[in-house]
Amino acid sequence: MATAYKTPGVYIEETPKFPPSVAPVETAIPAFIGYTEKADEQVSGDLNLKPKRISSIVEYKEYFGGPQPEEGITVTVTDLKAVADLTESARSKHIMYYALQLFFAAGGGPCYIVSTGAYKAGVGDALVGAELQAGLTPLEEEDEPTLIVFPEAQNLSIADFKTLQDAALTQCAELKDRFVIMDVHGDTVSLSDSNTNLLTAVANFRNNGIGTNNLKYGAAYAPNLATVLDFKFVETATNVTIDGGAAVTLDTLQDSNNQVYELVKAAIRDMPCKMPPSSAMAGIYASVDNDRGVWKAPANISVNAVTHPIIKVSNENQKTLNVDSNAGKSVNVIRTFMGKGPLVWGARTLAGNDNEWRYINVRRLFNFVEESVKKATEQFVFEANDANTWVKVQAMIENFLTTLWRQGALQGVKPEHAFYVSVGLNKTMTALDILEGRMIVEIGMAAVRPAEFIVLQFSHKMAES
Repeated sequence: MATAYKTPGVYIEETPKFPPSVAPVETAIPAFIGYTEKADEQVSGDLNLKPKRISSIVEYKEYFGGPQPEEGITVTVTDLKAVADLTESARSKHIMYYALQLFFAAGGGPCYIVSTGAYKAGVGDALVGAELQAGLTPLEEEDEPTLIVFPEAQNLSIADFKTLQDAALTQCAELKDRFVIMDVHGDTVSLSDSNTNLLTAVANFRNNGIGTNNLKYGAAYAPNLATVLDFKFVETATNVTIDGGAAVTLDTLQDSNNQVYELVKAAIRDMPCKMPPSSAMAGIYASVDNDRGVWKAPANISVNAVTHPIIKVSNENQKTLNVDSNAGKSVNVIRTFMGKGPLVWGARTLAGNDNEWRYINVRRLFNFVEESVKKATEQFVFEANDANTWVKVQAMIENFLTTLWRQGALQGVKPEHAFYVSVGLNKTMTALDILEGRMIVEIGMAAVRPAEFIVLQFSHKMAES
């Protein structure tokens, strides 16, 4: 509306020429949901079921404590050579602390922690699926998290695991701004056993560990990983057998046989801490997003702090894991390659047969654009639903998408091949839409898809000279 001047004089007006801009939202802010040693900020327990943003393992320890000390480690010493062992059944089910170590080692940054309660006292105490699922409720109120991870979910029954992951996928579908990174649950088949038939474990996961809804909002990874992380353990509960003699506890050796005491501690440090891959993948998502962009597939990337996958996967076996002809529930594999170490060797969502949402980076790119544009267009709510507003909105979104195209997020030799933005009467809206207060903007994007299969075609060529 033009200003009505009433006093004679000279007046200055500044006319805005540039359209408003779209500010890109964060893309890899995971929320880790699980049990912690404590959940204290001001008073004891005040962070229980309250999402807390942290940026380092130091902050995690300050608010949530450390790992649950292991009490089931046994060490055999023969001729001054020590071998340590910790069976899966004797190990603590609480691995949140180790998961955060793996996340930061893989390149992770800011993240959220949702503590669902204190550690269960005994190794035999079962984790409660409903307690972990309760962590989703407060997370729904947080706008920043874009990834959901349950590091301890493999320790649930497969039925509880399914209920939990289905609930997480449902939240992603409703909010459309987050994605679930999950570990394969093999039911009675362990994914930390080198003799395991991985195909059986994955079949159990596909049949009983995940449903059929909202699969485009999640990805699954296998097998479990041997990491270089160090266990925290209780010396008084660590049994040591020396040259076939009676077992003694480690603490008694510090003064009586310090040489063996140090050998045993070194053997425990060398013992691989086996972990599900989801927390490492959350760190890799964050690292790839920061280095390349959310449109780059988080694959063909090395996994830090990992010595090797527990189970070796062949090309033949990965065919079945990567492509599920029945329900499309693709499982991404971490494999070791000669001279390269462990690499992420898969980039599919659980909707692996869906041409639109087959790839993780495509789904997450759309999440990123949708959330960024949604926040930017909120300023136009209750503005006049007319051509002046439509031009501003269209220019704002086109500028944002042009920037993404220049960065390599969209496919096409020129912007009009990579995306389109349409808004207007008789384009995206009818007169009734305008009467009822709807401004409808149609956006189309040609997302870049990964070259999953590279085919090199060789042939003989006749000599010409």
